[in-house]
Amino acid sequence: MKRAFIYIVIGAALWGTIGWYVKNLYTYGFTPMEVVTLRVSSSSILLLVYMLMTSPKQLRLQSLLDIKYFIGTGILSIVFFNFCMFTTIELSTIPVATALLYTGPAFVTIFSFFLFKEPLTKAKVVALLITLIGTSLIIGLIPINIASLEWSSLLFGLGSGIGYALYSIFSKFALKKYSSLVITTFTFTVAAIALIPFFPFLRKGHLLLDPSVLFFAVGLGFLPTAIAYIIYTYGLNLTEASNASILATVEPVVATLIGIFVFSEPFSKIQMLGMACIIGGVILIQLFSHHKNKVRVNYHSN
Repeated sequence: MKRAFIYIVIGAALWGTIGWYVKNLYTYGFTPMEVVTLRVSSSSILLLVYMLMTSPKQLRLQSLLDIKYFIGTGILSIVFFNFCMFTTIELSTIPVATALLYTGPAFVTIFSFFLFKEPLTKAKVVALLITLIGTSLIIGLIPINIASLEWSSLLFGLGSGIGYALYSIFSKFALKKYSSLVITTFTFTVAAIALIPFFPFLRKGHLLLDPSVLFFAVGLGFLPTAIAYIIYTYGLNLTEASNASILATVEPVVATLIGIFVFSEPFSKIQMLGMACIIGGVILIQLFSHHKNKVRVNYHSN
């Protein structure tokens, strides 16, 4: 679990930088779906080039029916949750968007309980409650202030959480036959193939010749996408999907710090408490998993 913890936290921290790239791309007039297209396309190209250079034989499906896994990770998860998250960033702020994204662990835990028969332990329930309280504090649901809540932001944010959860679920199935690198490559390639035909090249293609746009587009596809997903998916292979999703809640912490210090977005003491709750939930699940593994080792040694 220790190695899984490190990989998942690093991947999630890289995800936390997404808002910086997205905000900058918005200044050039790109819409949320266009930014999603830039993200998946640039990451797909980078991953395909890397795999063609290192392990080209892996770039084939073991069975044509396996495409269903990558339609799941690529379209039902990546395209859907990125669109919802980027729309939330546009409607609200980076901290709010990433905090709502992390309703995902609740959906992952529920899906994993029914699909993988993963136990719904007390530690998981407590960790989820703590992280959900934390996200509620960050977006302003606690203390209750329904009148000031942007319902469109909330709905798109919850949509991003469901889409995020589906990546862990479909990846868990795909990991039975494919490596984390192959899964990540096929995921973004399928997503890119689905989205590129709808990109307005005639109206905005000239923007892609701008060095600054290329920097943000390729950067978005590299560090917080290709590299982050490879690391996260590898960590997912070492632990339960529900544990991984809870550990990955360090992302809103990183995103919140970027929102505050880079874009001067507001951050109150209540939101600081929410961040502390999210970190607390991550620490709780890590400590419990370490204790559980230790008990198992002692049991088997007797």
